[in-house]
Amino acid sequence: MKLLELSTEIGATSGGRLDAQARDVTHDSREVAEGTVFVAIRGEKSDGNDYVKQAVEQGAIAVISERSAESVGVDAPAWLRVTDARKALALAAAAVHDHPSRRLRLIGVTGTNGKTTTAHLIDSIIRAAEGTSAIFGTISYRVADQAEVAGHTTPEASDIQRMLRQAVDAGCKSAVMEVSSHAIDLHRVDALEFAAAVFTNLTRDHLDYHKTMDSYFAAKRKLFDGELGSEPAASVINCDDEYGRILARSARGRLITYGLREDADVRTNEFAMSARGLLFKAETPAGEIEVSSRLVGRPHVYNILAGIAAGLAIGFDLETISRGVRDCARVAGRFEQVTLEGSLHPQFTVVVDYAHTDDALKNVLQTAREVVGKHGRVIVVFGCGGDRDRTKRAPMGELAGTLSDFAIVTSDNPRTEDPDSIIAEIEVGLHRAGAPFLKLADRREAIFRAIAEARDGDLVLIAGKGHETYQILGQRRIHFDDREVAREAMKQRPGS
Repeated sequence: MKLLELSTEIGATSGGRLDAQARDVTHDSREVAEGTVFVAIRGEKSDGNDYVKQAVEQGAIAVISERSAESVGVDAPAWLRVTDARKALALAAAAVHDHPSRRLRLIGVTGTNGKTTTAHLIDSIIRAAEGTSAIFGTISYRVADQAEVAGHTTPEASDIQRMLRQAVDAGCKSAVMEVSSHAIDLHRVDALEFAAAVFTNLTRDHLDYHKTMDSYFAAKRKLFDGELGSEPAASVINCDDEYGRILARSARGRLITYGLREDADVRTNEFAMSARGLLFKAETPAGEIEVSSRLVGRPHVYNILAGIAAGLAIGFDLETISRGVRDCARVAGRFEQVTLEGSLHPQFTVVVDYAHTDDALKNVLQTAREVVGKHGRVIVVFGCGGDRDRTKRAPMGELAGTLSDFAIVTSDNPRTEDPDSIIAEIEVGLHRAGAPFLKLADRREAIFRAIAEARDGDLVLIAGKGHETYQILGQRRIHFDDREVAREAMKQRPGS
């Protein structure tokens, strides 16, 4: 695309050489190459305008900025001035990559809990129907068979458009992505066209950023009401959720609801659950569907219903949807069982889960309780992240104390906060529950202690970090994988 056309597309005031051909768009000066347009974004910690000189030296053919060229003081080949650089980044990237979301069916999944599992279920359904797919979310970004570790739940706008173009070029007909409230608020998903938007639920989280639940919900709602620039062709909404019922009244496109309620479009009224998975029948507008899944727990009933509804929204048949659900064996860090290979397995269960909100912890503890039944205990290891929403700390402590038999409170990613101070805030809730608990700030020590405490029939739940393979201590990021540490602790138990 010629720069003159791009300038018109994003509504910029432009100057300089506008006949050059734009091949890529980026907000990161380190990614600039010949033919790249650099967008200078002013963030909380740094200002992209400070890196314009570096971008130009590396071959940027134009700069998009909220500031004038004179105020930045760099002689760029072309300068496109805009009122909102973040919006311009999304619009420019979509234009330069020829609007890839118009050339495949894009499904966006948002909500507090269940986004990752729901996205993986939808991805599995897509692969059952079409053979290949693309998925972008908390765990990884994958196009066909090429994957990389995710940096954010939702990538930056320029990265999204670039990867969607790669998906189109790789022959993908459909793609699914997790859409975080931060991404919506920061315009990362502007200029995308969604075949379906999926809402899982809304519970307390990210109030350090959004401040209020109303603000948090308002961000999520933009994915469904057309405020991002285009309306979804279909809105798939959990009607058992209070916010979902509100959302359904303003959502655009074909509305498909799901849940356990009798008036849901995709619903089930009973299901069989065990440590081996889920079995149930679901009613849909297209008929009845048999569900067999190795995912464990009541929350996954909702995730599966969401996946079925999304599959119907983009035109797949029930047999294909059923096969896709069955093929989704597990999702990393989501009630993921840790086992030992080549040695005697202990007669208790160890599970790692990403639950890091009070509602998610409640759900996973209830699932653990259902798995162990009346004869086993639930031992939970958990903490709360530092420099994040503090309002959920005491509630998480109270839930852990109420729903487990023994809780060990420890560090999650303390970041720049004092781990003991975080634990003290969690401890308020644990005291309210009046149940036995132990404080061990060292997460490795806490995991070892929990596994040492386990007896036959017990379940050890290690919550909070899930698929993460690191821990953030101050400004340092160290390698730490709950699953690896758990296996090490299991091996050191006598008889293992």
